Amino acid sequence: MSKTREGKSSKEVLRKRRGGETGQGPLRDLGIESEGATASLRGTLWVCPTPIGNLEDLTLRALRILREVQVIAAEDTRHTRKLLTRYGVSKPLVSYHSHNQVERAGELLARLSRGEDVALVSDAGTPGISDPGAVLVREALARGLPVVVLPGPSAVLTALVVSGLSTSRFVFEGFLPARQRRRSLNKLVNEERTIIFFEAPHRLLATLRDVLAVLGDRPVAVARELTKAHEEVFRGKVSAAVEHFQEKPVKGEITIVLAGQDAPKEVIEPEDTTVYAAVTQLMSEGMQKRAALKETARRYGMSSRKVYAVVERKKNDR
Repeated sequence: MSKTREGKSSKEVLRKRRGGETGQGPLRDLGIESEGATASLRGTLWVCPTPIGNLEDLTLRALRILREVQVIAAEDTRHTRKLLTRYGVSKPLVSYHSHNQVERAGELLARLSRGEDVALVSDAGTPGISDPGAVLVREALARGLPVVVLPGPSAVLTALVVSGLSTSRFVFEGFLPARQRRRSLNKLVNEERTIIFFEAPHRLLATLRDVLAVLGDRPVAVARELTKAHEEVFRGKVSAAVEHFQEKPVKGEITIVLAGQDAPKEVIEPEDTTVYAAVTQLMSEGMQKRAALKETARRYGMSSRKVYAVVERKKNDR
């Protein structure tokens, strides 16, 4: 067993750093103390957002965590290694992606249970958003293991704010299924919130055409290569976006932000006296009662049955 300069074994130092002697450790970032020796033996799953383009967007806290954990689970180890090299971080990397998530999740959960801290990163942005990181988080929580999510870069929020569209309420749809895209869009026809989804460059034009056909010509922002040197944000109507990207093939990560359906205007119904007066006025001009009810209903955006009820009620009040 290796010894430190102070003569302590690496395992003893690790236990002390986790709080094995003080009852504190990774949980202190949660604002709580660990639950004695049992809790001190559990590692923490640190969900670390990484830059969506510009490497300078890595937070100081995320950098510290990446330097302190025992292993880093990455969607693409080659991609993550470039980031770690940039900041002089040398830690073991293991792959964790959609093709090995079942097998690798078991391994990572075992390491957490043995007291190792694990950092989870994706290629860009916050893990768990449209990637298998959500599975590992769910499984860790189910086993009572500490999970800490760090705030940081997010293509969803960055694109939403830069779009210029409403940010008060929004819905994120991830990647629309290529083979059932129109069916998915049909479910959003009456969605009043701002809609955000990801798209691959080679499917962008087809997606915009489907949006135009299903949801109509509404305001849209197409954000590409956010935070990078060649960042581009197209803003305009969907039809203009189709024309723009038809002439200009694109590359890179794409986030689409779409205005929600206009909220239906609140219908303010007229007073009963107004409705009754309109019906009686039409009848005094020679219109039959049934026709007068129908015309009044059309004029005020009411049903004929409701107009009839108003007339009968006013008659009884007299």
